[in-house]
Amino acid sequence: MTKNDEWLSDDEQRAWRAYLLATQLIDEALARQLQNDANMPHAYYGTLVALSEAPNQTLRMSDLARHLRYSQSRLTHAVNSMERSGWTRRTECPTDRRGQLVSITPVGMAVIRDVAPGHVAEVRRVLFDKLTDEQVAQLQDICTALLPGLDP
Repeated sequence: MTKNDEWLSDDEQRAWRAYLLATQLIDEALARQLQNDANMPHAYYGTLVALSEAPNQTLRMSDLARHLRYSQSRLTHAVNSMERSGWTRRTECPTDRRGQLVSITPVGMAVIRDVAPGHVAEVRRVLFDKLTDEQVAQLQDICTALLPGLDP
């Protein structure tokens, strides 16, 4: 490895730091919006969306954890809290006594319908309204290029 390979170039360093700051600030803005509008952590919103889009609005806990990239304990904690709010319901898996299914309830669906417009507006405000159509396409291309090296 040469000295030049040990460090990021000036352009790479600026891009890296801008990426880190932008993703942090976007995450914070979206978390703040969901907390203010629905008293809901961003992770819960993602969980409810995944369940709302699943066949029969139900997934095995292990499949949901894998889909969201959550540990089993993190998902269990989230689902426990969402069950107390009436947003999700767990049942035993009929084909595997060790497995559990989690479903979004009608109350959870109503929460998603109520919160989604504000969340979409915030996503547009903090990200897409600042980009041209060409930049949106570039962002998609860049993120798609990164995924194979990151997602097992």
